[in-house]
Amino acid sequence: MSNQNNLHLKVALVQSPIKWEDPQGNRSFFGQKIDQVKEKVDLIILPEMFSTGFTMSPENIHEKEGDITLQWMQKMAQKRDCAITGSMVYKEENHYYNRLFFVFPNGHYESYDKRHTFTLAGEHKKYTKGTKKCIVEYKGFRIYPFICYDLRFPVWSRNTEDVDLLLYVANWPAPRINAWDALLKARAIENMVYCIGVNRVGKDNEGHLYTGHSGIYDPLGQRIGFSEKDETIIRTLDKAIVNKSREKLRFLEDRDIFTIH
Repeated sequence: MSNQNNLHLKVALVQSPIKWEDPQGNRSFFGQKIDQVKEKVDLIILPEMFSTGFTMSPENIHEKEGDITLQWMQKMAQKRDCAITGSMVYKEENHYYNRLFFVFPNGHYESYDKRHTFTLAGEHKKYTKGTKKCIVEYKGFRIYPFICYDLRFPVWSRNTEDVDLLLYVANWPAPRINAWDALLKARAIENMVYCIGVNRVGKDNEGHLYTGHSGIYDPLGQRIGFSEKDETIIRTLDKAIVNKSREKLRFLEDRDIFTIH
């Protein structure tokens, strides 16, 4: 346990506007944002669909852009010697996905396809939903990455695999930002994990306003990072806090057992 209690993860949450359906422009823009992070960090987190904005016209994005953006993430991860994650429009075998990539410093990666496509915006008509969770092992932390609307579904986010961090990338609009704040805190408390949400700011071409509220919550639901501005939040997560909270309170031992179909 002593080794587990010496583990730390320094994270950088990049909260910013996104250029509409402009992958090349966004790669350049987020490259500058990443270059502005002068501290050595372990993980850089970008918003949902960071290369295009939350577009429901994936056919407007050249099918090669997904791989180009993935290669850009790999180069940035190797350059900064840290992991980078975020989601993008990705086409594979004639299907579009809202796909998150978690890219390791050596360029290897894991991926997760958004399970809960946002029916209110018609995302389910354009994008194929995912069917599998992804557990990332990194720097001694077990991480569940999710995408935006997934946050509303606690069964899918349930900590049944003894993970340490739930991570949500999003384009979550201002009118429902109170739900975002409440659900991030709830996911942390009920799962006894760190919970991170990275949102965008600014207006998109559909007229939707985004006010950020990117945040970090500890296993007891205390908010240890928050912003409403165009900025990058940097905090260090301490594995000992997860372990000590669980050892003292032991709530997860009483969780229900279930199977997701």
